[in-house]
Amino acid sequence: MGNVLLDIKNERLSFFTPAGEVKALNDVSIQMREGDVLGIVGESGSGKSVTAYSVMGLTAYPGRLIGGTIEFNGHKINELSEKEMRKIRGNEVSIIFQDPMTSLNPVYTIGNQIREVIRLHTNKNRKQTQERAIELLRLVGINEPERRLNQYPHELSGGMRQRVMIAIALACEPKLLIADEPTTALDVTIQAQILELMIELKNKIGMFIILITHDLGIVANICEKIAVMYAGKIVEYGHVDEIFYNPKHEYTKGLLRSIPNLKEKEHKKLVPIEGTPVDMMNPPAGCPFAPRCDKCMKICLRKMPEYTDICEGHYSACWLLQKEAFEQGRDMP
Repeated sequence: MGNVLLDIKNERLSFFTPAGEVKALNDVSIQMREGDVLGIVGESGSGKSVTAYSVMGLTAYPGRLIGGTIEFNGHKINELSEKEMRKIRGNEVSIIFQDPMTSLNPVYTIGNQIREVIRLHTNKNRKQTQERAIELLRLVGINEPERRLNQYPHELSGGMRQRVMIAIALACEPKLLIADEPTTALDVTIQAQILELMIELKNKIGMFIILITHDLGIVANICEKIAVMYAGKIVEYGHVDEIFYNPKHEYTKGLLRSIPNLKEKEHKKLVPIEGTPVDMMNPPAGCPFAPRCDKCMKICLRKMPEYTDICEGHYSACWLLQKEAFEQGRDMP
């Protein structure tokens, strides 16, 4: 196993708004090693993006880390100043944002935007910067890179713009690439090409990836591990095969029931998850999924369960697992 490059321990992060404290993350812990590809899944507002952005120090006011630690590549992120964080962003950790059209500046050419990143983080001269920009566009599969450098974002297709965003993110060969819904606005053909490109580049330059998505199909294709988030907490974590073939948390099961299975011989209705998401200003005392869970017990409403180990590297926070362990006479945490 590789070295631990990212270690998030018991992270609690809140946004302090005029309406009150939004408890965005509640005791989140993640550990990643060299070469890992982690998928973070969950519905909107579950804390997926906030978890990843906190590694880059992008949860500024009104967001504030109120508990836990974040260590990345030897840096204690929660103790760094904004000036120190700027040296890490783009250099050691990069991000591909959800919508390339709003992430790229419409009044600057593609070449200007790529060269700016290279100039900020390296000591390359003008000629070397230009050569590196062309090399990056070629690396992400853009044809005629010399001509593309002089074009503006609106002159490129959605897939091409997303490739430019990947080129910018890879400009300094980061250790960690965060991909926040990188294929949302793309058709399935381009989507497959972008995902294939990310894995190819991961193997080529040895980075590790955090993929934030709603799409479990994408996670199944490229991720090795999955963190299922609900209401600011990881409710289940494990290897992709364990999560898909042996889900233990009722929320994970609900997510899997709500996607079509083309291998089923009989036509089955998709089963949605009933109810509405938790109010993060007033989260419940117990399991946040309890009000929407068909198998909710009284204790679920009163107290948050501890994690139960299902097998090595697969654990979940659910009182049903605690009950099952008790009935089988196994040790509980």
